[in-house]
Amino acid sequence: MLNLVFTSLRYNAGKTGVMAGIAQVLSKKIGYMKPFGDRLLYRKKRLWDFDSAVFTNHFNLDEQPEDMSMGFDHSKLRYMYDAESSRKKIEEMAAHNSNEKDVLLVEGGRNINCGMSINLDAITICNILKGKLVVITSGDGDKIIDDLTFLKQNVDLEGVKLGGVIINKVKDVSDFQTLHGNYLNELALPVLGVIPYREELSKPTVQFISDVLLARVLSGESAMNKTVREIFVGAMSADAILRLDRLKKHSKIIITSGDRSDMILAAIESNCVGIVLTNNILPPPNIIARAANMNIPLLLTKGDTFQIAKKIDQSVPLLSHTDTKKLALWKTLIEENIDWRQLL
Repeated sequence: MLNLVFTSLRYNAGKTGVMAGIAQVLSKKIGYMKPFGDRLLYRKKRLWDFDSAVFTNHFNLDEQPEDMSMGFDHSKLRYMYDAESSRKKIEEMAAHNSNEKDVLLVEGGRNINCGMSINLDAITICNILKGKLVVITSGDGDKIIDDLTFLKQNVDLEGVKLGGVIINKVKDVSDFQTLHGNYLNELALPVLGVIPYREELSKPTVQFISDVLLARVLSGESAMNKTVREIFVGAMSADAILRLDRLKKHSKIIITSGDRSDMILAAIESNCVGIVLTNNILPPPNIIARAANMNIPLLLTKGDTFQIAKKIDQSVPLLSHTDTKKLALWKTLIEENIDWRQLL
């Protein structure tokens, strides 16, 4: 059994996307686990990690998402497990999630030291499972070099088999290699490749926004996979908004109160990809029917317009199992830019 433990040096480095891409190119039966869940998802009175749900659904895993994580909160896990019981639980979870599999993909927390105080950081997990550690870093060139220098000089990797480093979200790969290639060679880290930045991977889908807001979908269920490139708050009059050039942009979602019938109709006519209805107010049935006929999602939420807009703005677009285009793109990016065979 090959255990690959993925970690990152910064939050939102793209671990889940890279792992999903690698899982697709391996051509082997994969298992997945994320001992320290940090993206809590509540569905049907069950708690699981958002990323666990991605792998369970997209890769048709038999195991349940709630069996892929030990917990989500430092204080509870500190109370439930000491170092020895934590080690035993990780080994049990690994045995369960790798049953009849060829490769077990293990995802660490939001960065390399996340969970260290409760024995659930990526290095500890890697030592327990005797796996290979894969480190992902991203950002501008200087941040990446700082991170990799820190990894080389300050992170204790004694006894850890470093499977490789993957550099992600680089906006100009050629420029990065020209400026930093020699320094990377001096660090003597096993760099598996450099993945270029793709804007579409940083944009949420309507489905993701619906999940973040715990919204009730009133219409357009089959259009939830559309990508959202612009977010517009409809707080002025419909006539004024219709004169704005911003409203002419494609792939936009509009946030407005459910009692703003004029605004909702204007949004529908502007060919938006979705409308977020705030204050838990249902629009008239004829408007819901109009949106349904045009296959435009109406997402009913409980918060006010300001709260909802702020919540969307602060959210980090995550990969979802319904994001088939993004999953396919991740596979292509891994195939074209990463020497993934070294991991085997």
